[in-house]
Amino acid sequence: MENIQTVLEALNTLLEPWKFKDYCPNGLQVEGRPEIRKIVTGVTACQALIERAVEEDADMILVHHGYFWKGEDSRVVGTKKRRLALLLNKEINLVAYHLPLDAHMELGNNACLAKLLGIKVKQALVQGEDPAVGFIGELEEPCFADELTEKIAVVLQRKPMFISGHDRHEKIHSIGWCSGAAQGYIDHAITQGVDAYLSGEISEHTVHTARENGIHYFAAGHHATERYGVQALGEYLADKFSLEHQFIDIDNPV
Repeated sequence: MENIQTVLEALNTLLEPWKFKDYCPNGLQVEGRPEIRKIVTGVTACQALIERAVEEDADMILVHHGYFWKGEDSRVVGTKKRRLALLLNKEINLVAYHLPLDAHMELGNNACLAKLLGIKVKQALVQGEDPAVGFIGELEEPCFADELTEKIAVVLQRKPMFISGHDRHEKIHSIGWCSGAAQGYIDHAITQGVDAYLSGEISEHTVHTARENGIHYFAAGHHATERYGVQALGEYLADKFSLEHQFIDIDNPV
């Protein structure tokens, strides 16, 4: 057992959420029981994840996508009412970290992607951004576009959408990447002159941007690119406080 405030202090010290201008509150979003024994992690605090956490008798849910986003309807009705009612009724703490979990250099989504795909991190994707959310790096083993497509599919368990921006018979050496809905960051990758760019989501115009600027583009899935940071964070807490941790993957094809 560990007090929730002690766990939150450790998370805030590690992730430093005050450094980010985010779209949602980071940290504790819904207060539950004061002592925690088991943590369930997941990408998004959807109804299915909450229900699974209840089944697993979790005291805390830790996610990347929580609630209370800027610009959303602030009324507690419909989907929001059902989710909050279940959390409050079962006294489960909901804790969420958005941009701080993308950016962390060891446990973040983008750091985890680098480890999984064999990329050496070199610098920030957006020049001058501090803390950096996305990164520029080099493949430890340069490869052709088709080979990287296959590697992404195997590692992330999801075949990426690949847009060819130049000669597919030239090996990819440098790459920029940012998990989730970061397709717009392709402009920064182009500015930095890398061979390829990877994000989670893709937009219609991103295809033309890649083709017209001669850069390979991989859309590997919002959910698929953001599975790994929250798992690493859950394991960190489990080791630090001797807590039980279980990652639950609620499938999402986006």
